[in-house]
Amino acid sequence: MIPVHLKGRSYLRVNDWSPEELTTVLDLADRLKARHRSGVADRVLEGRTLGMIFTKPSTRTRVSFETGIWQLGGTGLYLSANDLQLGRGETIRDTAVVLSRYLDGIMIRTFDQSDVDGLAEHAEIPVINGLTDSFHPCQALADVMTVRERFGRLEGVRVAYLGDGNNVCHSLMVACAKLGASFVAATPEGYEPEDEVVGWARAAADASGGEVGLTHDRDEAIRNANVLYTDVWTSMGQDEERERRLRDLEPYRIDDRVLRLASGNAIVMHCLPAHYGEEVTEAVLHGSQAAAWDQAENRLHAQKALMALVIA
Repeated sequence: MIPVHLKGRSYLRVNDWSPEELTTVLDLADRLKARHRSGVADRVLEGRTLGMIFTKPSTRTRVSFETGIWQLGGTGLYLSANDLQLGRGETIRDTAVVLSRYLDGIMIRTFDQSDVDGLAEHAEIPVINGLTDSFHPCQALADVMTVRERFGRLEGVRVAYLGDGNNVCHSLMVACAKLGASFVAATPEGYEPEDEVVGWARAAADASGGEVGLTHDRDEAIRNANVLYTDVWTSMGQDEERERRLRDLEPYRIDDRVLRLASGNAIVMHCLPAHYGEEVTEAVLHGSQAAAWDQAENRLHAQKALMALVIA
């Protein structure tokens, strides 16, 4: 039985949803994952269609959404910028109005958060943010799902994020704060997460009993950490900054020595793709403490739960 109170909701940023709503997604994701592994089909979106707009390419986002909607009985349509009149100057508003007449939901992976917000403002169907330069809320769902699987809880778990305070850091920080985890971001100077997002996270932590910290000291962040999390140092659109970023972020690499400084039961997470020898070593990400592959799988189950809740 799929709860109906979230039907029609868009999912644009983690901060838009309450802790109770996020927990509803996680609980359903756990059930769908268990049922899928038992060979049980949940065709709750039979006859529904999800449009998937990509102006940024992806492996995990495309495959997990397309597979997920199919497993739920629906159909996913891959729409690149070149497939739409958006690429030829049609407005976000007009695109939203037209697609609302054809589809039951839209997932968009793009550069500007304002495009996602505009699409949701004018669409009559749910819009899911598959990634922007500012936020990665679907990744955050898979992340906290993975942490909860490994530790049996989120409350009191210490998550240390190392590297660039980017879109992944933003969404993970807010998700952890809303759900009672302790989150600290260790970044070089100039790479801190945005002040507004830190403010959201700290307000959420005050309500949940979690914690949010910022530091430039990597060792301080990872001491007693249960989770070490990192992301690529150079994202799409930052190629001209690559050499500077490599120099600035090099001290924040996760390798065997760094892993030994964390809690003995610490897991290593990465949203992928990984650049081995930069933000993480191959030995660590394929080692016994790595959780990145469960994390990647959980994109499928968390997004299935999200689609079932907002579209069904």
